[in-house]
Amino acid sequence: MSRFNQPLSGNDMPRFAGPNTFMRLPSAADAAGLDVAFIGVPMDIGTSWRPGTRFGPKAIRAESAMLRPYNMATRAAPFEHLHCADIGDVAINTFDLKDSVRRITGFYDEVLAHDVIPMTMGGDHTLALPVLRSIAKKHGPVGLIHVDAHADINQHMFGEEIAHGTPFRRAYEEGLMDAPRVWQIGLRGTGYGADDFDTARGWGFHVVEAEKLWLKSLTGLAGEIKAAMGDAPVYISFDIDSLDPAYAPGTGTPEICGLTPPQAVELIRGLAGVNIVGCDLVEVSPPYDTTGNTALLGANLLYEMLCVLPGV
Repeated sequence: MSRFNQPLSGNDMPRFAGPNTFMRLPSAADAAGLDVAFIGVPMDIGTSWRPGTRFGPKAIRAESAMLRPYNMATRAAPFEHLHCADIGDVAINTFDLKDSVRRITGFYDEVLAHDVIPMTMGGDHTLALPVLRSIAKKHGPVGLIHVDAHADINQHMFGEEIAHGTPFRRAYEEGLMDAPRVWQIGLRGTGYGADDFDTARGWGFHVVEAEKLWLKSLTGLAGEIKAAMGDAPVYISFDIDSLDPAYAPGTGTPEICGLTPPQAVELIRGLAGVNIVGCDLVEVSPPYDTTGNTALLGANLLYEMLCVLPGV
């Protein structure tokens, strides 16, 4: 019997019942004593197209009830090695994005006062900026593995410096990331100008467009990223719209010709051994997810990230 928290078994309580926590883990009031804290950021006021990501954390938690603790493919057993709990949602200000960003940073500052890895369920991608602000206070500038259909490096959106299309420009400007160790994977779609994906390359980012990945395994790319990251701290920011909308239709800004679920899982599994200090899974929009498949995919990808954390 493990001394760490375990998900509530489907043999003890039907999976359609029980607590609405990630994988039906115990809930906790704060991050004290935990190795991993699951956190919801129920926000969509930074979204520029289809709303609904405020319901994302609840949907991801609900679909995660189907997950079991043992990874049959990789043999990872995270709950035998890490003390995990769901510490609930950030109380964002649904009427004020800038105040919400301040609240998120304050929440994560308190979480990271403990020796814990935060795993975030979004919520729109604006949340990556305030989380990275807290992460950088503790770990310094981090490497970033950013999986997304979009670069999210806009200078402004409707004149605003903070929105879900700007977080990684702001994070770069604020020195929150180690630019040569930033990888953006899966970018695609139409743009505002021919150089949209080249701006970040000029900063030193590695940009791997989706077209370069069509019909390919991502195991090799994961190995390349792993070698480049070394032992220094790394943050993973995973936008569900990196997946093709055939698999993940429930998102705010879908783009065709994206990654497949096996590619996404290959990429994550290939990062085992990287010094991951935090993760997020963002942009699940349940109103556009009529089957629940997008939230189910998001829950599984979070679980795969859990399975490659240090110590597993």
